[in-house]
Order: sequence, then C-alpha cells, then structure tokens
Amino acid sequence: MFNGKMKAVTFSFDDGVTQDIRLIEIFNKYGLKCTFNLNSELLGRDGRLERDGKFCSHVKVQPSEVASVYKGHEVAVHTLTHPNLTQIADEKEIIRQVEKDRLNLSELCGYEVHGMAYPCGGVNNDDRVAKIIKENTGVKYSRTITSNYSFELQENLFRFNPTVYAYPEFDKMNELADEFIAKTFDSPKILYIWAHAYEFDLCDGWDAFDAFCKKISGKGDIFYGTNSQILL
Repeated sequence: MFNGKMKAVTFSFDDGVTQDIRLIEIFNKYGLKCTFNLNSELLGRDGRLERDGKFCSHVKVQPSEVASVYKGHEVAVHTLTHPNLTQIADEKEIIRQVEKDRLNLSELCGYEVHGMAYPCGGVNNDDRVAKIIKENTGVKYSRTITSNYSFELQENLFRFNPTVYAYPEFDKMNELADEFIAKTFDSPKILYIWAHAYEFDLCDGWDAFDAFCKKISGKGDIFYGTNSQILL
C-alpha cells in the first residue's frame, strides 16, 4: 500500500529542459509529484528540436538551478550525454554514463539520487544493460519507454515499464485515468505517466495537460508521489 492507500499516481519527465519550470508550476498547483531525469553533462546547453516539421526550444536547465527548479520533486539519472546504452559494448562506459551522472546530480541536488530513466527512443534497454546497472551503480530502479497500459506492480524495477506516454497517447492517458479514478482496487495499483515537457509546445498541449492534472488530483483514495516514493 502507499501511505495506506491502494492507488498511486506518479509522473516522469525526461531531459531537464526549461519547459520543466512551467510543468512544475502545474504539478505544484494540483499537489502532484514528478521525477525528472537529467543528463548532467548537457545541463545549461542551448538547443532547438524538430519533430514532424514542428520546432521548439530544447534549452537545458542550468546546473546551478537544478536544486531550486526541482525542489519538492525527484531528480533522477538519464546518463551523462544521452547515448543508447544498448549500443555501447564497453561495460565500463555504461557504468560511467550512469554512475557519474548519478553522482553529479546528487551533488547538485544535495541528496542521493537513485532513480533512472533510459535515454533514447526505440530499443533503449535490455537485460544486459539492466544487469550492469543493477550490479555496478547506486541506481535502484530504471524506467523504459514501453507503455504497458497497466496499473499492475512490476517485479523488475530495472526494466520498469510505464503505464502510458502522455504526448502521443493523450487520449489513451485520459481513458486510463478515468478508469483508474473510478475503480476500487483490493491490491496496490500504479498509474505511471511519462513524457518530455517540450512536447506540450509541439502539440500546443499545455492547457489540456493542465486540465488532465486537475482531473487526476485531489482524490482521497490516491497517493501522489515521486517515482522513488512509489516504487521503492
């Protein structure tokens, strides 16, 4: 159970972009909690991103601002420089990308970081990489990008599949949220939502996501926590 409740909601957003500041304002307004997965060696970089012919800012939060921007939420590992770990043959480089990022972020935040989300799209995780991370780093869980559309708890925390991806699956996210809110469960269940904050610029989706957060929040039978508070 989660603080005596059978249901828990958590969010996970990647890349440490400046749009996270606007996102956190929404989360704080509704009492929601999120885990933000950052690349410590890319912090502070300017950037612009194109997807499907649309462009948006992809500027990273400054290192000196990490502690203040993400206060009240969780910061987690996303590797130093965002490589696809499954394509790295050298085990030592996988460990360096993960553990050095964890240590860098722990120093910036002032607390020990122990969560993670795998970077890159496509096939971005496998059993080999998960085993290396589990046995050689201080990471205690790592999220994939594979939606399972399920509320069930999972045994393998090092290849943890989220419920749904907010940006391309917005309708599905709302459908699952309505189901999650309406149902009474006799065993613990999780609604786990992930995305990137800049995607709400691409789809002009800020108002819709604000409305979603309002809908999912404030329920007496739901615990709202960070990934670590819910998974560990």
